Amino acid sequence: MRPTPVTSLSLPLNLSAFSPHPSPPFGAEERILRTFVRALDSVMSRASRLCSLSSRGTREERVGERRIVFLDGPSLRLSPHSCLAGRESKHPDHRRSLGRVPEGRERRRFKGSKRENLFRRVRSRKGLLATLLTLLILVPAAWGAEVNRSSPPTRWKNGPPADESYFPIAVWLQSPANAARYKAAGINLYVGLWRGPTSNQLAVLHKTGMSVICSQNRAGLENKDNPVIVGWMHGDEPDNAQSLGQGKGYGPPILPERIIQDYERIRAADPSRPVLLNLGQGVAWDNYIGRGVRRNHPEDYPEYVKGCDIASFDIYPVVHDKPEVAGKLEFVARGVERLRGWAGPGRTVWNCIECTHISNPETKATPQQVRAEVWMSLIHGSRGLIYFVHQFKPSFKEAALLDDPEMLAAVAAINHEIRQLAPVLNSPSITNGITVKSSDAVAPIAWMLKRHADATYLFAVNMRNHPTRGSFAGRELSAGATAEVMGESRTFKVDSGEFADDFKAYEVHLYRIAGKK
Repeated sequence: MRPTPVTSLSLPLNLSAFSPHPSPPFGAEERILRTFVRALDSVMSRASRLCSLSSRGTREERVGERRIVFLDGPSLRLSPHSCLAGRESKHPDHRRSLGRVPEGRERRRFKGSKRENLFRRVRSRKGLLATLLTLLILVPAAWGAEVNRSSPPTRWKNGPPADESYFPIAVWLQSPANAARYKAAGINLYVGLWRGPTSNQLAVLHKTGMSVICSQNRAGLENKDNPVIVGWMHGDEPDNAQSLGQGKGYGPPILPERIIQDYERIRAADPSRPVLLNLGQGVAWDNYIGRGVRRNHPEDYPEYVKGCDIASFDIYPVVHDKPEVAGKLEFVARGVERLRGWAGPGRTVWNCIECTHISNPETKATPQQVRAEVWMSLIHGSRGLIYFVHQFKPSFKEAALLDDPEMLAAVAAINHEIRQLAPVLNSPSITNGITVKSSDAVAPIAWMLKRHADATYLFAVNMRNHPTRGSFAGRELSAGATAEVMGESRTFKVDSGEFADDFKAYEVHLYRIAGKK
């Protein structure tokens, strides 16, 4: 989803009335200024409704996507064509100086006082010209504004591709020697390189056409002009208790202040690429013992995310060893939802996906569970996926996914599905076009609605390990249209703008509804 530009305003005014030649009588001058005042009031009123800016951040519930978006002063981005572009945050108190429109009685007093001040100023020719100049600056600035309603990082000169057909699908800490095999499975990004990057590692990835987010070490900085590097790796799970050395136990997590300082250092060395920070399972589960002394302290995370541009996290519920989490795939979606709320609109959220035994030799995710975790993540707002493909038990395998033909085929199919739908996933969501009901309150259905080209796309997932039947209705579902259930070889007619479908435990359905909206 990309920022949607606000339509510019055109004022049908005769500027010749302000020429330096014979002045119009004061009555005509006053009428002209009254026209400007009304236009200014209209601009300020409409801008306040569109941008919803105030002196404090506001919270907006986007119905259907089950996610929170925070709008604040810094989230307003002026058009690059505006004369005020680039100055949004230069004021020492930009939260009060940028776009604040008082409400209620204060607003009426504001309008009245501004009008009185305006007419006092135009009693002279200089005041009139100054007023006109102010309006010519403010009107384009206000109407050239854009509200960033989504996360995709388009501002990075050397970052991941901003093309609508690209969606980040990564593997964690893998050997470049396997890049070709991962690429064949639909992977388009490496995150992390063991004891790297080295010049040799980067050369192998470049030859394979595989991008990487890696540490900013000496070799990395020497390769700043290498397009294979699309981001910098900040660190892994600094929010967890940190080892004090072999046999010495664990100390507290790394302080958020240290993470922010390191982030500023990385950005200073190369501001053209985003910085990724991967956090632990405390993002989704407060009671995680691995956080040590910061267990049950979720208030740390809004501070941690200040130290990155891309915030990621990992939790692997299928192989989890604690009954509070084990087998409950919804913890993946919960982590994405919480991290998006903490990250706000200025940062992108990714997350990790399990697909091996990891450290549980007794069980691993099925292909259906992996697909459920992937689509739960996407529906709840994740903008990038990282497969964790290591196995530690019963034996260590760095690339365990590549040694599992069934899972490798399933992951490749999921990745193909995502790549085919990337233009749809990167398009704006429709947040109030339908209503969704589950026949069993125990099993809610999460959904995402998109409109792309000539079709409506509805992505839905059962959020519990319990079957249910979902009912969908709304103006975005054209009566008499044909709905294709993607990947399931079945279609059906949408009657009277509504339909129903069965969902098994944690089942995903992807609907493409063709027909005129």
